[in-house]
Amino acid sequence: MSQQSQEQYQFISAILTKHIGAGATIDDLQFFYGGNFNLAVRVKTGISEYFIKWTQREHQGLFEAEAKNLQLIQKTGTINVPSVLGVGTLDEKEYLMMDCIQSAEKSTHYWSDFGGKLAHLHQQHAAKGHGLNYDNYLGAAKQENTWQADGVQFFIQNRLKKQVDTAIYNRKISAEMEEKFNGLYEKLPQLIPNESSALLHGDLWSGNAMVNAQGEITLVDPCCYFGLREAELAFTTMFGGFPTEFYEAYHRTFPIEKDFHQRIPLYNLYPLMVHVNLFGEGYLPAVTKILSSY
Repeated sequence: MSQQSQEQYQFISAILTKHIGAGATIDDLQFFYGGNFNLAVRVKTGISEYFIKWTQREHQGLFEAEAKNLQLIQKTGTINVPSVLGVGTLDEKEYLMMDCIQSAEKSTHYWSDFGGKLAHLHQQHAAKGHGLNYDNYLGAAKQENTWQADGVQFFIQNRLKKQVDTAIYNRKISAEMEEKFNGLYEKLPQLIPNESSALLHGDLWSGNAMVNAQGEITLVDPCCYFGLREAELAFTTMFGGFPTEFYEAYHRTFPIEKDFHQRIPLYNLYPLMVHVNLFGEGYLPAVTKILSSY
């Protein structure tokens, strides 16, 4: 075993000891690379299987926020998420330990069940309006959740404007594009419905929708907030979308306003601008096309 492997083994063992006791023996480890700043491992012990991920120094508070996100969704009883077993810092690494999801084949009703459960999650509202009591991360991008009574203003100020300001600061977009965004901000209250807040997963694409041992949905990697639910449904279309039965079941449970499809590009300006800031200008043509449409 290399020195690095031995250090990782000791690190994982120390986390297990802290959260499930000294008797846990590691039978098997399967490592995963979790993007540009964290590592993850599936740990099999004589007791059970666990999933642990960690990050070093950067993105302070990322896993503490993710643990809160998971617990927030779990408390609603609407849709499955992994149970949080431990969160903390060890050897200058921030970590999150969860139950491991045992996967199976999708049930025949997987997508309709998923759509209905997401609709029930979105029926959870916040009296304060739109936002959350803490900030979190969409991937590696800080997500500011300061409360606002108005949902459209929250979307403009806390989502679009934050990303546009970051892109201007880092010279990733032009002043001309910033002006186009400023013009759009004035039009948005007439373009998207200002609904009551809904509890959102916040990063809902196929990579974060897992199949559990019962063949049903378990969501992972949430970056929750109370916001406009159409923004979440729009996000699901970013990387190919979900099957029709998912959207039909959602609409049966919690109908969406007509012409939603025309509004999808507006909501997806937020994740697109996050991608511009995290991964570069390759996403700008899509942003330019949407801005030109309005």
